[in-house]
Amino acid sequence: MSQNEDKIFMRHITIIMLMLVVFTVVVIFLGAYLGKKNSPADNPSKQALTENNLQSPAAVHSGNEAPVISAPVATTPIANADSDTDSAAGESPAADIDGAAIYQTACLACHSSGVAGAPKLVASDWTNRLPQGEDTLVDHAINGLNAMPPKGGQMQLSDAEVRAAVLHMISQVQ
Repeated sequence: MSQNEDKIFMRHITIIMLMLVVFTVVVIFLGAYLGKKNSPADNPSKQALTENNLQSPAAVHSGNEAPVISAPVATTPIANADSDTDSAAGESPAADIDGAAIYQTACLACHSSGVAGAPKLVASDWTNRLPQGEDTLVDHAINGLNAMPPKGGQMQLSDAEVRAAVLHMISQVQ
């Protein structure tokens, strides 16, 4: 190639690079403009949809609040049917929580198959754990232990819900 051809080639490459830079800048400004124009904050239904989409798909509700369900899902009722009579008798709100339903929703995946050493609901897996006491087991479930993350990775659960699930599991192996 001659020097003249090299200059023409470099000129074409330079023009193409400049066109790509200009195109990128135009796309950035267009995106910023359209992003402000279609902000979910301007439209309450879009805002609600955005907040709903950000909810955890594994959310567990204790029955004290209305669950937000974005799609038809077969769910297990969390609150006991007689919860209002228990509350009226002066029991704590934790009595309203269905530990079995929370176990089914949040704990079953690991504790049914023993993933990463999770104790299955068989007495032999719990012989060394039960003597530690209920409070220690609940503490381990809330704060995590070994391969189990805090709250089993279900950070939306309250401590009372985790306690109810642990008590359900203990009742199954005793």
